[in-house]
Amino acid sequence: MTNFKKVGLTALAASLVSVSAHAGTLSASGSASMNTEGFSGEQLDAGTTFSMANSVKLSGSGELDNGMTVSVSFELDDSSANGTKSPFDDHSVTVSSDTMGTLVLAGHGGKSSVGAIDTTAAGDMWDNFDEMSIGTVTTDDAITTNTNGDDSFLYTSPSFAEGLNFTASYNPQKTNSTGSEIGYGVNYSGFEGLTLNYATMDIVTGDSTTEGDVDVLKASYAYGPVTATYSALDYDVSDTGTAKETTSYALSYTITDDLSVSYGSETHDRADSANDIEIDGISVSYTTGGMTISAASQSGENFNHSASSNLDVDYLSLGASFAF
Repeated sequence: MTNFKKVGLTALAASLVSVSAHAGTLSASGSASMNTEGFSGEQLDAGTTFSMANSVKLSGSGELDNGMTVSVSFELDDSSANGTKSPFDDHSVTVSSDTMGTLVLAGHGGKSSVGAIDTTAAGDMWDNFDEMSIGTVTTDDAITTNTNGDDSFLYTSPSFAEGLNFTASYNPQKTNSTGSEIGYGVNYSGFEGLTLNYATMDIVTGDSTTEGDVDVLKASYAYGPVTATYSALDYDVSDTGTAKETTSYALSYTITDDLSVSYGSETHDRADSANDIEIDGISVSYTTGGMTISAASQSGENFNHSASSNLDVDYLSLGASFAF
C-alpha cells in the first residue's frame, strides 16, 4: 500500500506542474446554535449552562487547464486556532481529480486517516463528559485521533474497485512532544446500505505513555428507516498500562423526513483498570427548513474507572441550530 500511495501522490503532484486556473467561484455558508445543558450527580460541581456558537465558512474553487479542481476553504468562528484567540479556525487547500483522487493540505483542523472516520458509532457522547470535574476526579479518557491537525496532509484515492478506496495521511511536527503521525485507511461501500471503514495511525512522540498505534474499525448498515452502527477505537501505546479502547453501538430510526430518534451506548476500557466507563443515552431531532431542534438524555457510570456510585452522572440537553 505504501508504494501505491507514493505513486498516487507523485502523479498528483506532477500533474500540477505548469498549469493555470480558470476563473473560480466563491461561496459562503454558516451556522449558529443555541444550547442548554444540565448535569446531575452526587459530587458534581456543575449545574445548568447555556451556550451559543457560530461559524461562517468561505469556499472558493477553480478548474485548472488539466481538468483538476483546486479549492480553498476558510472557517471563521469564535474558537481558538493554533493556540491563540483568532477568528480564523479551520483552513485548507484541496486538489482533486476523478483519476488522481483528492489531496487535502490543511493549515489547521486537518484530519488523519483515523480522524477522517467518525470514530464513535454513538456520536459525540463522550464530549459531553470529557474534562468534567466530579469531586476530586477529572474525567479524561478520550482517545486521540489527531494529535495535531495543523499543517497536515490527507490523500483519498479514487475508487479502484466498486465502492473501495484507500486513504493515506501524514502530519510532520517539529517536536516530539507535539507528535508526528503517519496513517492509512480503507473504505468500502459497494453493497447497498453497508459501509465499512478501517484505519490505523502511528503516533511518534518520544514518550512511552503517549507513543503508539491507534486503530479504528467501523461498520454501518441501513435498511429502510433503520440504521445500525458499530465502532471500535483502540489505542495501543508503548507503555501498555495506559492502553485504551472505546467501543460503541447505535441504532437510529427515521420516523419522517424531518423527525428521527436514536439510541447509543459507549464503553471506555483501560488496561490499568478493572472497571469500564459506560455511557448510554437517547436523542431526538426535528428539522424544519434550515433549523434543527434536538434533545438528548444520557447517563454515565464508573467515571475515572471507579465502581463508586457517587461518580455517576446524568446529562440533559436541549438545543436549536440554524444553517444557511
